[in-house]
Amino acid sequence: MKTIAILGAGSWGTALAVHLARPRKDAQSPGAVRDVRLWARDAELADAVMRGRVNEVYLPGIGLPAHVHVTRSLSDALDGVELVVSALPSHGCRRVMREAQSHLRPHATIVSATKGLENDTLHRMSEVIREEAGAGHPVVVLSGPSFAMEVARGLPTAVLAASRDDAASELVQEEFRAPYFRLYRSSDVIGVEISAAMKNVIAISAGVVEGLGLGQNAHAALITRGLAEIARLVVAAGGQRETTAGLSGLGDLVLTCTGTLSRNRYVGVELARGRSLEDIIAGMKMVAEGVKTTSAALALGARYGVELPIATQMAAVFEGRCGVREAVETLMLRPQRAETV
Repeated sequence: MKTIAILGAGSWGTALAVHLARPRKDAQSPGAVRDVRLWARDAELADAVMRGRVNEVYLPGIGLPAHVHVTRSLSDALDGVELVVSALPSHGCRRVMREAQSHLRPHATIVSATKGLENDTLHRMSEVIREEAGAGHPVVVLSGPSFAMEVARGLPTAVLAASRDDAASELVQEEFRAPYFRLYRSSDVIGVEISAAMKNVIAISAGVVEGLGLGQNAHAALITRGLAEIARLVVAAGGQRETTAGLSGLGDLVLTCTGTLSRNRYVGVELARGRSLEDIIAGMKMVAEGVKTTSAALALGARYGVELPIATQMAAVFEGRCGVREAVETLMLRPQRAETV
């Protein structure tokens, strides 16, 4: 049972801390408990969580197990740790990993639990981590349909551990498994990360369709064509089409487009109700990654010569170039074609 450090005390980082600090309930290691170190950049948040043993800002009502140790010190969080989880927002990943690099144990495995693209470089999060931490650290991407609150409550969840290093992905499978938490392996890191980032963009547009009251037909069509959009970009970037039909593609897309806990879907619903993007974002405690990912996805599509009509219309809405109804009409009036993914 390894000590695990989690960088980022948002909803997902906190939920993973709760999950990983629970006693194991299986025949191989009955009752075994690991220590989890949860790092928070925000001093006020860290102090509040340490005092109350609950992250009321990002994961209200879920008590932290005794073996979760909250800290504001990167050096304390990472000291001697062999398994590190990055649960940081995409825009903060590079900065924190750069600060963490000197504290990392040689050859420590790093798990990327962030779904997004870096706007300036268009890099996936595993690429950002590798650049800042160094090539000596195996990186595993954790992705799939997994709302933080449901994982924290111990509800059944299945995700992917994706890495080009089989030993590293097997390690994550072993350390993260639980009777309610099942992990599959994948070597298609590109496909997993692009699917995970793009589904947030599609989820905002699904929220728009729902908020406008356009019906279940439109909702289903939007999700299906969104999956086609994701698949085109995945393949162009060097990923595998099959990945988009799996947990990190279709699974996560359906959850994020339909689930009431989805932050990205919420943004779309509120846009459809007439609120400005700035007002919506200002009122949210947590990050809706799809807003930041949209421009990066379009730039990536331009790099590979891939058309992304849904992302294009969402960008037009974000930038105030059209309203949500006009965006939907533009999609519906595009030239008709054969259904090719």
